[in-house]
Amino acid sequence: MIDTLYIEEEVLDHPRARAIGARFPRAARVICQRYGELFNRKAQNFRLQKARPALILAKKHGQLLQPAPPQYGIGGRHHFYFSHMLNCLYDCRYCFLQGMYRSAHYVVFVNFEDFQQAIEAQSRALEGEGVQFYSGYDCDSLALDPVTRFTESFLPLFATLPDSSIELRTKSTQIRGLLKMAPLPNCVVAFSFIPQDLGRALEHGVPPLERRLDAMLRLHRRGWPLGLRFDPLIYHPDYAQTYRALFDTLFTRIPPEALHSVSLGAFRMPETFFRNMVRLYPDERFFAGPFANRDGMTSYQRHLEQDMMRTCAAQILEYVPAEKFFPCDDEYR
Repeated sequence: MIDTLYIEEEVLDHPRARAIGARFPRAARVICQRYGELFNRKAQNFRLQKARPALILAKKHGQLLQPAPPQYGIGGRHHFYFSHMLNCLYDCRYCFLQGMYRSAHYVVFVNFEDFQQAIEAQSRALEGEGVQFYSGYDCDSLALDPVTRFTESFLPLFATLPDSSIELRTKSTQIRGLLKMAPLPNCVVAFSFIPQDLGRALEHGVPPLERRLDAMLRLHRRGWPLGLRFDPLIYHPDYAQTYRALFDTLFTRIPPEALHSVSLGAFRMPETFFRNMVRLYPDERFFAGPFANRDGMTSYQRHLEQDMMRTCAAQILEYVPAEKFFPCDDEYR
């Protein structure tokens, strides 16, 4: 899977860097000073690199926690995200990462202990106020878990922070690490879905819906709280019927008591990211959709976005109570 392994000189002797490197004994090894020399270099082609991405092992400096976007909330008063990894194993045409980053290489920040200290400090500072952390903003939380051992490293910390919660957002079926642990009531394993036909066209490399659904049911049987994430909504002429079919499949198979939360979000991203994505895939039919630019953001035309949000919100609320439903805009609750 990995042919080339770049390692920052500063982390050469870090135990986690050594453990990850040992999993790729045949990979060429290149020592670098800072990951940005490679990751942020100009004149890179994200599309070409995506075919054979390298793995970069680095140390994260600076601010380790960031305030989460307002629409990201699923309860609690305070919301933060952190990125132990940059980029995703999957290749989803609608994903903002391919428009934001110049490089498709995977970056893993091996200094997990620094992230953990920041999380604990933030949790203690806001003790009793409800703090939510998100790990799947710049990557998939679980897709590379067998390599990084992310869950094994981070979840024991949250067992000591009952006033804080973590969301693991994923499209993966890599749940072996979770199945080996005792479930945590303050850890939500949240799976993202779009309708199957759209997924086959737009979500390259993502496991089929049935396999992800099976992973969710296995986690439920072990007692893990689950989330469903319908974000972003993807428009096509029969969206009401295809989303209805998706909701029927998921909500009739997943027991209501298994669900911690359900979220719904419209497709939106900065115009510059969208233009970068169109340049990468000029023949992609998805980018020819009924998009509009509003206040520096690319999204669907306003009336379509409103129709989709209202229609899908009404369908979801047939299955889940309002207190478990978190649309990106409270207008659709």
